[in-house]
Amino acid sequence: MNKFRTTINILAVLVFTLAFASLANAQATRTWVSGVGDDVNPCSRTAPCKTFAGAISKTAAGGEIDVLDPGGFGTVNITKALTIDGTTGSGFGSILASGTNGVLVNANVNTDVVTLRNLSINGAGASSSQNGLNGIRYIAGKTVIVQNCSIYGFTQKGIDASGLTNNGELVVSNTNITNVAQEGIRAATTVGSVLVAVDNSRFEKCATGAFFGEHTRGTVADSYFTHDTNGLISNAASGDSQVNIDNCVFAYGGVGIQAGAGAVTLRVTDCTIVQNGTGINLAGGTATSFGNNAVLGNGGGESFSGAVVPLK
Repeated sequence: MNKFRTTINILAVLVFTLAFASLANAQATRTWVSGVGDDVNPCSRTAPCKTFAGAISKTAAGGEIDVLDPGGFGTVNITKALTIDGTTGSGFGSILASGTNGVLVNANVNTDVVTLRNLSINGAGASSSQNGLNGIRYIAGKTVIVQNCSIYGFTQKGIDASGLTNNGELVVSNTNITNVAQEGIRAATTVGSVLVAVDNSRFEKCATGAFFGEHTRGTVADSYFTHDTNGLISNAASGDSQVNIDNCVFAYGGVGIQAGAGAVTLRVTDCTIVQNGTGINLAGGTATSFGNNAVLGNGGGESFSGAVVPLK
């Protein structure tokens, strides 16, 4: 009888231990980080984690990491569908990247959507080799959405989507990319196409505000490119690139817009291109005006390809 009771007790302990381990390893659909959190915590609202990297392993695919209060929450590698929201008001999500990428996205190209919202991604300056590489590096994933973010101070790119080897989608809205040594956004792919949509964003003090490379389809609207060495460049020597530009300002740079080598087409409407060294640089591709563009006060290059094509 005693042996039977002992066996029952052992089984009960094992069941309890396994159940506790299962609960401990469960992933939540919403997790939290705080400047006074700890990554050993379950990342709950009342027991938050301290870093994005600590929270990501405890967040289910398709889930969300939210910021409780102001703080720096570290760089993060994302390999699944996920939202990171720095929140507004009492929260403020900051990433300080030194010698690395702020956010690396390498997820499933067929299914995973990654959203980065309300984040300050700081490379700590664009001139030192110890400072951050890219604000966001998008290697793979179905879609990356960047909303209401500030990306600045990187030695390479603000958002690098130029290493894609499959289809991709990049959506950028209400975002400021400033003081980066190379491109604010660079997009290209070797297979399929990458779709890029930018709206209501600012690109300032970048070597190039936005660069569209091979196999890109882009739309840029309601955005400012000022004090960049080059505003917007499209170049696709081994592929093609088509970019639609609407209601944008290109000012105080070396080149406003450039249609580079390859099968490059820029379609421009309602834009202001003023006080650049060269307003429109036709370097192999075509830049077609669809009307209501102000191109003046540049050092040269104030003509589109052919006559204005009116919208119907």
